[in-house]
Amino acid sequence: MATKRSIFEDVGDTPKQTAAPGGIDKGGQGARALIRGWLMVLFGLVVVMIVVGGLTRLTDSGLSITEWKPVTGALPPMSEAAWQDEFDKYRAIPEYQLQNRGMSMSEFKVIYWWEWGHRQLGRFIGLVWAAGFVFFLATRKMPTGWTGRLLFIGALGGVQGAIGWWMVSSGLEEGMLDVASYRLATHLGLAFVIFGFIAWYVYLLGRSQADLMQARRGSDPRLMRLGSVLVGFAFLQIILGALVAGIDAGRAFPDWPLMAGGFLPPQPFDLQPMWRNFFEDAGLVQFMHRMAGYGLFLFGLFVWWRARQSANGQTRYAFNAMMAVMLLQMVLGIVTVIYSAPWQIAIVHQLGAVILWALILRARFLAQYPLSQSVRG
Repeated sequence: MATKRSIFEDVGDTPKQTAAPGGIDKGGQGARALIRGWLMVLFGLVVVMIVVGGLTRLTDSGLSITEWKPVTGALPPMSEAAWQDEFDKYRAIPEYQLQNRGMSMSEFKVIYWWEWGHRQLGRFIGLVWAAGFVFFLATRKMPTGWTGRLLFIGALGGVQGAIGWWMVSSGLEEGMLDVASYRLATHLGLAFVIFGFIAWYVYLLGRSQADLMQARRGSDPRLMRLGSVLVGFAFLQIILGALVAGIDAGRAFPDWPLMAGGFLPPQPFDLQPMWRNFFEDAGLVQFMHRMAGYGLFLFGLFVWWRARQSANGQTRYAFNAMMAVMLLQMVLGIVTVIYSAPWQIAIVHQLGAVILWALILRARFLAQYPLSQSVRG
C-alpha cells in the first residue's frame, strides 16, 4: 500500500536512484569526479605558480637565468664551476651592470634559486597535466566532448612557457633593467586565462551533464550578461595591475586619493611617442589602474544589487561572496599604494586578485547554471 505524502512535501525530498559503483563510466560521462580532482590539483598548482611568479618579480630574480633550456635547464648548477658560469652570464646583462654591480655569489644564488624554482614549478605543472591527460585518454575514462577542452589547457600551458621566455628575453636587451611591462602583462594575463578555464571546468564537472541541462532552464540571461561583462572588466584590471607591477608604478605615488596632490599625476604624457606613456609612465599607469579599480568596484556593486533579485539563494550567496572580496581587494590596493608596495602587501594583493577572479567566475557560472533548491527557498 502506498504511503501517504504531505501536499507540502518537496519533490526533491523523494529518494533518488543513484548509480551503482563504477557507473560514472557509463553513458559517455567518463570519470568526471576523478578528472575534477585532477583539475583541482592543477588549479592549486597554478595559484601557487602565480604567487611564486609574483615573488620572483618582487625579488628582482626573473633575469638571473639568462637562457631558456626547457629540458636540461631542469638541473641546477652542480659544481662551483657551473655556478661561476651562470654568474658570469648574469654579469654580462644590463641588470647586473647598471643595477647590481658588485653582487656577491651568495646574493646571486638567492635570486637564481627563485627563478629556478619558478621555472621548475612550470615544468612540474606540465608533467601533472600530461600524466593526467594521457591516463584518462588511455583508460577511456574521458567524458564525451572533454578531450579537446583538456588538450586546450595543455596547449595554453605550452604557449605560456614560450611567452615566459619571450618576456625574460626582453630584459636581456641593452639598456633594460627589467622585462618589458607589456610582455609581463601578456604572461600574467595568460596565467589568469589558464586559471579561469581550469576553474570553469572544475565547476562544470562538479555537476552531472543531466543536472547542467536541467539547470540551464532556470538561468538568468540578464545576470549572465552582466556577469560576462564583469569577467571582462576584472580581466582588464588584472592586465593593468600587471603593467603597474612591470614598471614598479605602485611605488611611484604613495598618496591617496590624490596623486602628488592632484587628480592626475604630474606630466603624464611626457614620453614620445605618446603611446609609450600608457605602458611606461609610472604615474599614468598607476592612474589607469586606480580609475579602472573604481570603475570595477562600482560596476561590481551594480551587478551585486541586480543579483539580489535572483530567486536562487545559492546564486545570491555567490555574488555576495564576490562583492565582499572585491571590497577587501580594493582596500588592499589602497594600502599597497600608501605603503609603497612592499612585497609582503603586494603579494597579498595579487593573491586577492586570484581569489576574486575565481569568485567572479563562480558567480557567473551559477547565473547560468543555478543550483536546484527547495520550493520553500
